[in-house]
Amino acid sequence: MYRVRRWVVRHARVFEMIYRRFEPVLVKLAPVWRRLGHERVEAPVRRVEKAAKGALFDCQMCGQCILSATGMSCPMNCPKTLRNGPCGGVRADGHCEVKPEMMCVWVDAWEGSRQMKQGDLIHAVQLPVDHRLTGSSSWLRVVRQQDASSSSAANRETTR
Repeated sequence: MYRVRRWVVRHARVFEMIYRRFEPVLVKLAPVWRRLGHERVEAPVRRVEKAAKGALFDCQMCGQCILSATGMSCPMNCPKTLRNGPCGGVRADGHCEVKPEMMCVWVDAWEGSRQMKQGDLIHAVQLPVDHRLTGSSSWLRVVRQQDASSSSAANRETTR
């Protein structure tokens, strides 16, 4: 997994483009997810998400994916699970202070973000992990958030 996730970071731009095409498809399927019921589709979608993101990013299924803001490097792979940059204990060679055999997740994140079109997202301060969401699908969460914002925008238009 380690080699694959490092390879993905080196090709972050490609994975950013793939995700930018994949996300709208997921969102367009919102009526289907809604009709089937989010609770019912959570388990199968979660399994697919875990298999795909686990193989590519060594995803820890935190339920709040921020790969697009961290150069395609999952911050949950940091032994300290830091979501906002390196801890300050990064070794001179860029390796982790806790796991010296591993490159710092945030060194990789900065490398990956430099390749990405929206690489500036790495500067955004991330909220702490909500551990209640661990193990849930972040893909469905994105769909629900986009669906809710679209619905509220439509409601505002009809009340004018």
